[in-house]
Amino acid sequence: MTARKENHVPDYEQLRARTDAPAGSSWGLFERSPERGMANFAQAAQVAAAAGLVRRGTVVNLDYPLDAFDPSVVWRTPPEQTITSSHADQRDDYVDHLWLQASSHVDGLRHRRHHEAGFYGGVPDSAVAAGTPALGVQRWAEEPIVGRGVLVDLARFREAHGSPIDHAGGEPLPLDLVEQTLAHQGVTLQEGDLLLLRTGWAEWYLSSLDDAGRAAVAKTRRCTGLAQSRELIAWIWDHRLALLASDTFALEAMPPPPDPRFGGPHEPGMVHQDLIGLLGLPIGEQWKLDTLSATAAEVGGYTFLVVVKPLNLVGGVGSPANAVALC
Repeated sequence: MTARKENHVPDYEQLRARTDAPAGSSWGLFERSPERGMANFAQAAQVAAAAGLVRRGTVVNLDYPLDAFDPSVVWRTPPEQTITSSHADQRDDYVDHLWLQASSHVDGLRHRRHHEAGFYGGVPDSAVAAGTPALGVQRWAEEPIVGRGVLVDLARFREAHGSPIDHAGGEPLPLDLVEQTLAHQGVTLQEGDLLLLRTGWAEWYLSSLDDAGRAAVAKTRRCTGLAQSRELIAWIWDHRLALLASDTFALEAMPPPPDPRFGGPHEPGMVHQDLIGLLGLPIGEQWKLDTLSATAAEVGGYTFLVVVKPLNLVGGVGSPANAVALC
């Protein structure tokens, strides 16, 4: 256990009552590798247990191509590859305009600061610069995030009940839908789980829309995602998740309702700042979960060994997920 109190990790209500650190934060609770944040919940015991889920030897890719989301919902344009050659038998290449969060990715802990408390762990703004190590995504490359991945197939659950998720309307998905789907799948969450939420949004965006349709989404930034609430934040912490990823643009529904409790003046209503800046949660977005959904339906199980190995980029704000599921 890496939390400060060996036999006790405070629940979220206790975090909210903290006076030795910002209220609602996990700052200082992880003694070893504190800049890994909640990834520390997936330790050796969780990895060893998850390895037992590999029975068929099937490896499932969880990343879309780097240039898949073109046009993107935001300014993150696809990369431009250049191939060079010094002679007829040799090739090198380099990439320009590589936005590390343009396709399937993880948000690092310097991706969002809390508007009042600052960056996770009290890291000063001046330490968050190109090439500096503080809170860089390399922390999850040095010690990759590995453990039991749990697919929560919200899209399949809703379709089975005759009520597909409304991606065109950017439907906010309530926490009880996640709980209902888990119960339907017969899965109980465990400490250190890597939770993967499939809504079908990425499949819809990439396959059901033309360029004009994707441009229309980009104009409004209206995207399916989790509904923002204090209960959601508490649920994530109290289940001791090591990572929460989805196939959606921002994990949470966009645009968020202008709730003054979250986000601050720049992004009112967003819970990213609480999840990243206060709790230290690794967040995955735009993951490729359709193949994993088909695999789960085939094998009749929703738990897998999942490996997330971001780029070893010192000071990286985010990274392609480089994620795989093994079953």
